Amino acid sequence: MAHEGNQSTERPGGGIGGGIGRALGVVRRQPRALYGFTLLVSALTALLGCAIVGGGFAAAWDTFEGVREYADRSIANEDSYVAYADGGLEPLVRVGFVVLPVLLVLGLLVVTVLHTAYAVGDSHATRDGGPLTVREVWRRTRRRFPAALAVNALTGLAVGAVVMAGLVLFILVDGNKVPGVETTPLGETASWQYTLVGWVLPIAIWCLGPLLHSRLALATAETVVERRSPFVALYRSWVLTRRARWRTLGLGTLGMVAAVLVFWLARYAAAPLNHPVGLGMLWLSDDNVWMTGVLVKILPTAVALLLLPPVVMPLVCAVFARLHGELRADEESTTSAAPV
Repeated sequence: MAHEGNQSTERPGGGIGGGIGRALGVVRRQPRALYGFTLLVSALTALLGCAIVGGGFAAAWDTFEGVREYADRSIANEDSYVAYADGGLEPLVRVGFVVLPVLLVLGLLVVTVLHTAYAVGDSHATRDGGPLTVREVWRRTRRRFPAALAVNALTGLAVGAVVMAGLVLFILVDGNKVPGVETTPLGETASWQYTLVGWVLPIAIWCLGPLLHSRLALATAETVVERRSPFVALYRSWVLTRRARWRTLGLGTLGMVAAVLVFWLARYAAAPLNHPVGLGMLWLSDDNVWMTGVLVKILPTAVALLLLPPVVMPLVCAVFARLHGELRADEESTTSAAPV
């Protein structure tokens, strides 16, 4: 099997804190190449994300105009009205069903290219290679990007299936579709069947999502460094993390907590942007408060999501790339030390 380079045979140690320190050490060796590449990817992501959302508003422009005309007509006739009635909601939902999957694909591409780049950088640093350039990082990333994309898509489908299973069970129980389990009447105490099947079991299923992701998180580095096929890389990630389940889960949980924390802080910090951006949309849409209201509602979330690649992804990608190198080295040293 072809290798990107020989991994260090030093056994990992130091726990979660040590793993983060070593991962950041890899980034410090190639700060311009890796973080410069991250900034370029983040800038391109912001441009494409804004273009996709802008395209969605452009596609729904006539619908928003119809909603405004309906509301103005009802107000002029002193009639009561319901927001987005008179057929105004369905076209917006159709636009949303197009925009949301496109944004998810964009997110998948960003996650894949960054994980691939940091796996390349970690492999290069482990071999004590010289300084990389952004161009060289992209050249090496591009060669293994299709396989890495397949790995991340399969991982996302697996984790998404677990999350969806818990959600479907919750919806079925809440809709009285599970035999023997009835929803709790208003003002009464929940039965043990409803508590167990409607809450405990879905939460337990959802908890399997992060666990599954942590076991498959090394597959990108495996397919990049070891040139494995996507399915073999997923299997190898499962094997490598078998003896480091808690360490891998701890690092993954720490990354998830960091992402959630940055996301919520960024949403709060982006709230003051609502006023100037809202005024701009009012001017652009000729005072269409419906369109402006939608933009103001999604703006903090959009800004927070765009800040995740440059703020959180370097840490997450570097940690899993370094963890892969350490577990591969540990496996090789164990194999070589085994009696013949």
